[in-house]
Amino acid sequence: MNENKIIRSEDVGIDIQRVLGALIKRAWVIILTSVLAALIAFGVTFYFITPMYKSSAMFYVNNNDISVGNVTASITANDLAAAQSLVDSYIVILKTRGTLNDVIDYAEISKTYSEVKNMISAEAVNSTEIFEISVTSPDPEEAEKIANAIAYILPKRIGNIIEGSSAKVVDYAIVASSPSSPSYTQNTIIGFLIGFVISAGYIVIREIFDLTIRTDEDITMVCKYPILAEVPDMKAPSKGGYYYANGKRKKKYGAYGNSGQTKDGKVELFGDNISFAAAEAYKLLRTKIQFSFADENDCHVLCTTSALAGEGKSLSSINMACSLAQLDKKVLLVDCDLRRPSIAAKIGVQKSPGLSDYLTRHVHSGDIIQEFSIGTSIKFDVVSAGRIPPNPMELLGSTRMEKVVNKFKDVYDYIILDLPPVEEVSDALVAAKLADGVLLVVRQDYCNRTAIENAVEQLEFVSAKILGVIFNATYEDGIGKKYYYKGKYYGKKYYGYRYGYRYGYRSYSNSYENSAEEAKKAAKDRIVNEELNKLVRRRKSSDDNQNNTKV
Repeated sequence: MNENKIIRSEDVGIDIQRVLGALIKRAWVIILTSVLAALIAFGVTFYFITPMYKSSAMFYVNNNDISVGNVTASITANDLAAAQSLVDSYIVILKTRGTLNDVIDYAEISKTYSEVKNMISAEAVNSTEIFEISVTSPDPEEAEKIANAIAYILPKRIGNIIEGSSAKVVDYAIVASSPSSPSYTQNTIIGFLIGFVISAGYIVIREIFDLTIRTDEDITMVCKYPILAEVPDMKAPSKGGYYYANGKRKKKYGAYGNSGQTKDGKVELFGDNISFAAAEAYKLLRTKIQFSFADENDCHVLCTTSALAGEGKSLSSINMACSLAQLDKKVLLVDCDLRRPSIAAKIGVQKSPGLSDYLTRHVHSGDIIQEFSIGTSIKFDVVSAGRIPPNPMELLGSTRMEKVVNKFKDVYDYIILDLPPVEEVSDALVAAKLADGVLLVVRQDYCNRTAIENAVEQLEFVSAKILGVIFNATYEDGIGKKYYYKGKYYGKKYYGYRYGYRYGYRSYSNSYENSAEEAKKAAKDRIVNEELNKLVRRRKSSDDNQNNTKV
């Protein structure tokens, strides 16, 4: 139990590589969203925001110790501090109701006190005794008129209120030639940044909380059972192209070179004509299953199940039966999904009588066995599910079910039980106890980590022996999505390289004869090269001996 410890998804940290991969993968979405947000910000700024114009007047603060004509003689640090503190007082005086009403009368504008007050802003210039008053208005002439009215009214107002000090105009306001706000460039950049942050943040948050199985590493994060095989998606649409076989370039019709998809568009999902990558995956699965059992003389009962419905467990059961039958093994495939049976429809055998008919004592065990063959190389027996019963779980857990499985053990080398999904119903847990090993089918971009955790926990609870995981419907080269793996960004997952090139087969080639001829030729060339090297070494050794003799 300790060896197969399950890691809960709550304990799994954030996968930085996966998040970065998602950002790279959807970079076009981020860029498109950012550009769209920038265009929206520019459009809103241009069509819906009124341009504002600003006119400013500048004033110099003066008190009894500082005069413009005798600055160097009278200025001290305290005088400067006092002058700067007066700026705040002058600004307060400026915004009083009496001052602004005088400004409104002098400027002859139809504005209220509150409106004019909101149009005015004042601040000291670089912490000096000079302060600037700015007036902002959609009318540039109105802004200039109010600013110059303040320049006329404010010095007199200050002189009447604060004795010994005054404000002198340094610069009068002029009519602005261009709007001060809004800034099209600034708003466009802000819109771009907002779009970037929102889109990138959404992708990151979605990826963090997305528990969907994307890669084999996602499975190993939550399950310590090995991945026995990675089966490519045989239903993926073809993009066309070419492959090489027997030294000639040929048109490819299938999803993967000359795979199970024929010219008429029909896809072979089991049998001899499935894609090369899928065939190799099931052969690898078959080999690992054989090594999972020490005694090959006894019959072994295997069952396939999945966490969720639609992960391809029935198709995996059929292909596993085909692969074992190619070794001249006596194989029996039993559809134990009594609620939603599918094997009979997939391979074209009779739906009834089947397992449920036998378990309800309507037929004998010999009446439910059907022979199925594909060509001359694949032959195995099938037991369909039969009529859908009202109590499937009770039937699968009955003593009669256990007895018929033990009876079949005396006849067959392998019995494959196709069970219902673990997360959907409890039927699989009842029947899994009859099996020597359980194969858990996990579909890429379909199942999630939580479902796998729960399925494994339930199977372990009934003491089922889990052999491993079949990673199903994975993406092939030229078809699948891009992915990020171990710090590197790869284009599309390339099973042709994994199953073909590494073992001497050409990519997009399904021809074993061509591969055998290439292997023979390579071996022959290697032998010829070795003989030539030996001859050269002998000739060189002979020449050296002759030279030594002459000496």
